Amino acid sequence: MSEQRGPLPRRYARYYLEQTPSLVWLLVVNAVAMLVGVRFYVETMPEVSTFLWPLYADSPAALFLMTLSVATLLPFLGRSLDEVPLTVPLAYLHTIALVWLVKMGLWTVVALNIGFDAYFPAPWAYFGIIVTHLGFVAEGLLVPHYARTTKGALVTALVLALGNDVLDYGFGYYPPLRYDPGLVLPLATVALSVLSVVLAWWLLPVEQPTQKAA
Repeated sequence: MSEQRGPLPRRYARYYLEQTPSLVWLLVVNAVAMLVGVRFYVETMPEVSTFLWPLYADSPAALFLMTLSVATLLPFLGRSLDEVPLTVPLAYLHTIALVWLVKMGLWTVVALNIGFDAYFPAPWAYFGIIVTHLGFVAEGLLVPHYARTTKGALVTALVLALGNDVLDYGFGYYPPLRYDPGLVLPLATVALSVLSVVLAWWLLPVEQPTQKAA
């Protein structure tokens, strides 16, 4: 898997993913960001069934999936990314993690700009949240350097993303907003679900991975 995948130069992926200090720091930053994200949902979480928290807290869930995805590299520290084996379950994990991370990163930018007057020009509520969530997209660009996907994984990611949209806007479990989402945000969210899967298909080599480690 030495070929360039996506806009992120491979040397940066190697730096963050092949060395112990940088990979551990990436995992720590993700864990901290996850906790910060959960804090955003804390006040409204008691109103939501505990079983739905992973689907309700969309951004922390995206970071959790990405953390799991990156953590699969820990046993191969010190080895080239080209030597990292892949199984079918890992193809599903990496694909869903990439889709969730890209979708939630872009969704936040779209949501805050649809409700622009409710957030701008607050330094954190607008600029800070947008910058940090664009970081989701940037981190997602690491995934193609160690992962592949399958048609089944892409279809599953699309079904889960669209199912989450139905839960959010059909049953009112969308993230807390300062405005009524109306019809525009739900339609934009569905479009982002499709776009995120298309980007995963474009970025990740599609093949049938082996069932056992190489």
